[in-house]
Amino acid sequence: MTEPDLSFLDPAAWRHLAPVAPLAAQRAPAAGLSAEALVAELERQNEVLRYSQAVAESTYERFETLFASVPLALMVLDSHDVVVQANAMAHRCFQPGERDRPLTALLPFVRAQDAPRVQAAFAQARNQGHSQAKEVVFAIGADGRITGDLHIARIEAPQDALPQFLCAVIDQGPLLAERQALQRSARALQQRNGQLHASQKRLAAVIDAALDAIVCVDQHQRITVFNPRAAALFQCHASDALGSRLERFLPDAAAVLAQARSGTREMMAQSASGQPLALEVSLSFERHAQGQTTTVFARDLTGRKKAEAERNELEAQLRESHKMQAVGTMAGGIAHDFNNILGAILGNVALAQADCAPDSPVLQSLLEIDKAGRRARDLVRQILTFSRNQPPQRSVLSLADMVHDTERLLRVTLPPAIGLQMQLQPGLPWVLADATQVGQALLNLCTNAIHAIGSGRGSIHVEAATVSADQHLIERLGLAPGDYVALSVRDTGPGMDAATLERIFEPFFTTKPVGQGTGLGLAVVHGVMRSHEGSVAVHSRPGQGSCFTLYFPVAPGSAQQAAAGPEPVAPALFPGNTPGSAPANASADMPSRTPGLAESAPRRQPHVMYVDDDPALVFLVQRLLRRRGYAVSGYSDPRQARAALRAAPQDYDLLVTDYNMPGFCGVDLVREARSIRPELPVALTSGHVTAEIEQAALAEGARALIHKPDDVQALCATVQGLLAGNDPGAPGAPAI
Repeated sequence: MTEPDLSFLDPAAWRHLAPVAPLAAQRAPAAGLSAEALVAELERQNEVLRYSQAVAESTYERFETLFASVPLALMVLDSHDVVVQANAMAHRCFQPGERDRPLTALLPFVRAQDAPRVQAAFAQARNQGHSQAKEVVFAIGADGRITGDLHIARIEAPQDALPQFLCAVIDQGPLLAERQALQRSARALQQRNGQLHASQKRLAAVIDAALDAIVCVDQHQRITVFNPRAAALFQCHASDALGSRLERFLPDAAAVLAQARSGTREMMAQSASGQPLALEVSLSFERHAQGQTTTVFARDLTGRKKAEAERNELEAQLRESHKMQAVGTMAGGIAHDFNNILGAILGNVALAQADCAPDSPVLQSLLEIDKAGRRARDLVRQILTFSRNQPPQRSVLSLADMVHDTERLLRVTLPPAIGLQMQLQPGLPWVLADATQVGQALLNLCTNAIHAIGSGRGSIHVEAATVSADQHLIERLGLAPGDYVALSVRDTGPGMDAATLERIFEPFFTTKPVGQGTGLGLAVVHGVMRSHEGSVAVHSRPGQGSCFTLYFPVAPGSAQQAAAGPEPVAPALFPGNTPGSAPANASADMPSRTPGLAESAPRRQPHVMYVDDDPALVFLVQRLLRRRGYAVSGYSDPRQARAALRAAPQDYDLLVTDYNMPGFCGVDLVREARSIRPELPVALTSGHVTAEIEQAALAEGARALIHKPDDVQALCATVQGLLAGNDPGAPGAPAI
């Protein structure tokens, strides 16, 4: 009998069936069996073998089916890297196309940098039975690649047989892609979280450093954010404010939040201590899943309100200053024309008085006209003082002495029921002032105080002290920085309301009954202080009296002058013209004369040229000067006067011209007259004299500046002095 062919069995089946046939051969002789029994035993063993073969075939088929259908690339490799067997998945993965490399060996597919790891894994499997290499890259075709985990298991074989290895390649490409995507997502999420954290930190820093108070509340109006500016504004620490309701600081917040409208509005708030606050509030609303969050931006308006109040006060002062300037300009213009009228009235009255007999009944009427004209002249001078068109004759004086002089005058006329108290700081510095105007201003203030107190009992306090102008005083009164002597007049009268305070310096404004005041007293005070580069401040409330404070600038070097005493000031036509001497700028032009020749030469009648745009004044001056022995040529047109002077310059001994004429300036006529005849004395007349006019006239060589309206004696004395100064040999020549 031949032995069955069992080569199809796998090694594991051989291990189970190999001992069966030798065992049967060994048992037969030992048992002493007959041939029939031996055949029966062999048949039984063949049956077992056929069963075992069927089982082995079934197992092999299952193995082949599993090997072929498993969704993994499976390969059986020997120790020389030869692929003994590979399933279909392995062929599809490693040889996707006919032109690709066939799967006969595994290492040629492994990437060069991964080959050492693969070889080490095979060596480990040979020694330990199994191993693996993670993320091995296999090059497929020209551009393809597979990234997978290589699992290696050693196949048991006879001792002399070459070892074989069962290799499985698990493609990690999708998993790697997913893992890489997850890693990228994780990195992006981590970066986003970092950015979000940085953004939160920046937002927190911005909120903490914001100049506005920032308060965030939740849907229950509980405070969740309270920045440092809010803590400083509401005077409450953030730890104490968090969790509180917004109404703690904004009582009207509920009504505003109920409207849920963004925008800016002004609201009243309160600090933690209950102090009221004026705020500008802006709201921002944000809706989310947990509800609504409201952000409140609050800005303190206290400083702005104060600044607005100060600005309104400054604007009111500016409007008042512009109004007073406009009124002053108008008053100066009116005074100019009115001066001409008064000059004509007073001059003709003087001529009429000279023509009347001492016992004439007309003389009394002329005296009354002259008295009324002089009162009108004084009124015009007050208007000019208010309008600052009449420059003060300022000199270094002691304000304390001027106050004491005014005190003696006041005590004579003070009602018995009103007391006068003086409080002057010792050692007051000197001031540069016009004593007459300062006395007039102080007298006006005290007179107003007397009228304010009325017939009842009261008192007037006059105080003087040295003050330094601070920033508030500089801005409020428009003073220059420096030291001032503050002269205050305070009364116990009924005081004034705000409406009256706004108009007290307006000319002709008065609260007195009709006929009891002109309304120029405080206007004159205002003009005096402006002309002295100072200012006047008023403080008054109904029922609390009034206080007027005059600020006089301290004279430079007043300490040394106070010790030595002020030098006496001699009257002069212009600064620099000393009595008995001709003007400095005209001395070079005046021809020298020999007294003996002047006395023996025959004298002619002095010839005066008078120029004024008012024909009435021209006619008056002609009559006045002709009566005193002068020849007078009058012109109301300055161009005709210029032509006459150019035609016969030696015929005139004096030129008197008005400053302000329509279309022509008297200074221009003075300049042309000096160019025609340099030694000709020239005088300039004006109804409103300013420092600019005086400087311009002096620069052009004018000898005198005549104020209109002057009385007849003053005008004639000025003309006589100028003519005599031009002729030193004339008898009785007065000093100008």
